[in-house]
Amino acid sequence: MKMATAINCLFLDIGGVLLTDGWDHHARKRAATKFKLNFVEMEDRHHLTFDTYEEGKLTLEEYLGRVVFYLKRPFSRAQFRRFMFAQSKPHPEMIELVHKLKGKYGLKIVVVSNEARELNSHRIRTFKLDGFVDSFVSSCFVHIRKPDADIFRLALEIAQTPARRVLYIENTPMFVQVAEGLGIRSILHKDYESTRAKLSALGLNDERFIDETC
Repeated sequence: MKMATAINCLFLDIGGVLLTDGWDHHARKRAATKFKLNFVEMEDRHHLTFDTYEEGKLTLEEYLGRVVFYLKRPFSRAQFRRFMFAQSKPHPEMIELVHKLKGKYGLKIVVVSNEARELNSHRIRTFKLDGFVDSFVSSCFVHIRKPDADIFRLALEIAQTPARRVLYIENTPMFVQVAEGLGIRSILHKDYESTRAKLSALGLNDERFIDETC
């Protein structure tokens, strides 16, 4: 039985909510250690180019050429790419929670995420996110990045859902504030248990409905 709720659409971030971050500061530091790179220099070059990369205006090969392979290296691009992709891990309890809520309430599920194209595609495919996500409003596809409010406006248009019917789950406080400024109710995700409790308080409970009259 589906229970009535004012919310009929979830907006979700990927990194930090459904999966680990794909290519964050910690992953880059691990890469610098493994491949014996100058981490400070690598970070400087990354920060000069990552906006363009996440907006889908650079391929992965072009990004790596600017950030890592601007010098001759004793390892291959393929080795480095494999390491990058291997940094992504699932948060199984959050994925299961979204699955249950979608099935119980018939929710639309829309990802609103800052990710580069090849990494985003790898994460969608590897963790079967397209099995329960209806639309991917990823920065690499739409060429807009959070915190630009236009990415949320576009997500609302794609979902064909008014802001008052949407709930956004995100682990970055600024992005939550931007969404709330557009009238989108939001949960600042910290961990599975607290997010599950906040969802339940909003009428989205993942527990199976039991008919007590039986």
